[in-house]
Amino acid sequence: MRFSPEKLSIPDQRMKSFIDPDEIWDLINNTKPDAQRVRDVIAKSLDKQRLTLEETAVLINASGTDLLEEIKQGARELKQRVYGNRIVLFAPLYVGNRCINNCKYCGFRASNTEAVRKTLDDSELIKEVEALEDNGQKRIILVYGEHPDYSPEYIAHNVKTVYGVKKGHGEIRRVNINAAPLDIEGFRTVGQSGIGTYQVFQETYHPEAYKLYHLGGKKRDYDYRLTALDRAQEAGIDDVGIGALFGLYDWRFEVMGLVRHANHLEACYNVGPHTISFPRIKDSVSLNLDKNYETSDEDFKKLVAILRLAVPYTGLILTARETPDVRREVLQYGVSQIDGGTKLELGSYSDTKNEDQDLNREQFKISDSRSLAEVIDELLDSDYLPSFCTSCYRMGRTGEHFMEFSVPGFIKRFCTPNAILTLAEYLCDYGQGETIDKGWKVIGQNLDKLETQVALSTREKIERIKAGERDLYF
Repeated sequence: MRFSPEKLSIPDQRMKSFIDPDEIWDLINNTKPDAQRVRDVIAKSLDKQRLTLEETAVLINASGTDLLEEIKQGARELKQRVYGNRIVLFAPLYVGNRCINNCKYCGFRASNTEAVRKTLDDSELIKEVEALEDNGQKRIILVYGEHPDYSPEYIAHNVKTVYGVKKGHGEIRRVNINAAPLDIEGFRTVGQSGIGTYQVFQETYHPEAYKLYHLGGKKRDYDYRLTALDRAQEAGIDDVGIGALFGLYDWRFEVMGLVRHANHLEACYNVGPHTISFPRIKDSVSLNLDKNYETSDEDFKKLVAILRLAVPYTGLILTARETPDVRREVLQYGVSQIDGGTKLELGSYSDTKNEDQDLNREQFKISDSRSLAEVIDELLDSDYLPSFCTSCYRMGRTGEHFMEFSVPGFIKRFCTPNAILTLAEYLCDYGQGETIDKGWKVIGQNLDKLETQVALSTREKIERIKAGERDLYF
């Protein structure tokens, strides 16, 4: 049972910053690895062991084309060992862009008077969900600005509304949240609505840089944001996601901050973050930032591979901020989730009349505007297994229970069969043209790799799906 400081008249000593900038910079500046040391760290990761900060610094400071390729190859191999060839698909759904914060890099910032403020009402939210279901989506993340209107009760109401939308064979089976940090009671309220993951991104882990970018609003409190997911854990939400916005500060520091955060959560709660996100700065309204910390494509590819090796059992999310070419390559280095068919303008999934991006209505600009069907088609061409699986959180395999399954590698007993079943559903309900043939071919290839009994059970469920049943899983 977790300690509940709110019930006692003593300060909660845990809710303090766990980031020491001097420690991180000392490791970055003074870790001088040779080739053998780099290879030893890669080998530890391939043994599915989480890396320390010092070991992460070894990979960050590895230089030379050959060593960089060994890091990437290690990430490729680790991805296959832990996740196989699955790629989980989801879509972001922006519910409201009202915001009291003033973040220099964000189109939602309070000082942006050109932004068109909007909050979806229930009927508009339902239309958006129906449009997503018409495309075959099963997993979404609700995104909000930080504003008193977006209270825990309001978010919980949205979650219940989304789960209640059923159109044909369509339904949303997992609702994740990207919203402001809450207090423990607020997290408890949202958690009781049946969410999957609650994401809070630190944006930059460097305290002084954080102050420069966050000029007003509650988000200016670095420590409150940093400890948000500790409060989520205390509230019973054991499925949390962290992230950094690359381009605000030195990418090496941010990677170290993410690893430190992951290690902190695992040390305190026996489970690390379910996901790590690593979006890069893209255009937003009146964006005027220092270019010194721009993260190049090559550094971006390296940092994704390093994150894969540093946290073997944490999902890595690659967003549509990146171009299709970058996404295509980075997928190899350990990415486990991507969005497809993404639209950021509020109400844009159901509004097919306006196909142009309007930065006055969006938080930032996306670089991959392909439809979900196009993304799936390319994944199949590359022998990936597209997945809409939501079984683990619905079966209670989250938090410490998830680690019990995933750390020994047992999760592959569930993940590949469940991915196959969700792809079979997609092909039956939404597949078109050559995608159908490609999809069944990939399903056949993956069935052949399963243990005999698991393959038989999966084939039996596929036949039931073809006969009209839905939502079958292990």
